[in-house]
Amino acid sequence: MKIGIDLGGTNIAGGLVSDDGKLLYKTSTPTVTDSEGALLSAIAKVINEIKAQADGAEIDAVGIGVPGHADDKTGIVVYCNNIPFVNTDLAGYIKKETGLPCTIGNDANAAALAEVLFGAARGYQNAVMITLGTGIGAGIIFNKKLFTGCNGAAGEIGHMVICPDGIECNCGRRGCYELYGSATALKRQTREAMKKHPESKLWEFAKTLDGVTGKTAFDAMRAGDKAGAEVVNQYVRYLSSGVIDIINLLFPEAIIFGGGVAKEGEALLAPLREIVDRECYSLHGNKTHFLSAELGNDAGIIGAAFLGE
Repeated sequence: MKIGIDLGGTNIAGGLVSDDGKLLYKTSTPTVTDSEGALLSAIAKVINEIKAQADGAEIDAVGIGVPGHADDKTGIVVYCNNIPFVNTDLAGYIKKETGLPCTIGNDANAAALAEVLFGAARGYQNAVMITLGTGIGAGIIFNKKLFTGCNGAAGEIGHMVICPDGIECNCGRRGCYELYGSATALKRQTREAMKKHPESKLWEFAKTLDGVTGKTAFDAMRAGDKAGAEVVNQYVRYLSSGVIDIINLLFPEAIIFGGGVAKEGEALLAPLREIVDRECYSLHGNKTHFLSAELGNDAGIIGAAFLGE
């Protein structure tokens, strides 16, 4: 068995995972952000709690998915935006405190690994998972192994520029993919449409600008609302821009879409597929399959457990 930890800005979620990817025990505790030491201690406490649930069974290793730049080769968390880790030897600390070998990695990478090994893309050798959330995260899998680059940071597709001189991103660039294709971007686009179209059914579903979710435009579109359809169509155009670039660069067997927006299923994937089929460089031979993630919030825990494989 293995232990997987999904370290988030809000919660530390962890679980005991069998060698065939079954989540046998799961726990969660609020993320402590007071200091590096307090957070390290909290993570070790969760791991030791999970160890106690193994009932004496052998635990091979622990893996931790981190929301930031985690160097999987050194075990050092280089930087995280929302938690107090800067050049933190997370793997070394956990090995010392728990007695278990530890591997760390980016949380989007962990989720991608889980979906390829045990989720929507099982059976595929090469895949990319795109997570549509606050930003856009990605994990790249070659031959069922994570590709993390020379420093563990590969897969930051959210900061590919798709609109030169576009909206300013907190990374310092303008026109980044996640400013147009993330769930946050979709909500901003929906609010802009609501202001422009006070007669729109978007208002019926959201009630207020603060009530907008990633579903609002899709719900309005399904109700026959023109403004809602325009938001969805424009959002899919933005999303397709990055997807086509990824396919032209890597031609993976599959792209898995995760995050709340991906729950729209074919309402999102069908028009996306149509644009990609029309505009992708190679229109012949095998095509990249589009899949919706299956493992939900458990993907980060399950994938983290297998980061050392």
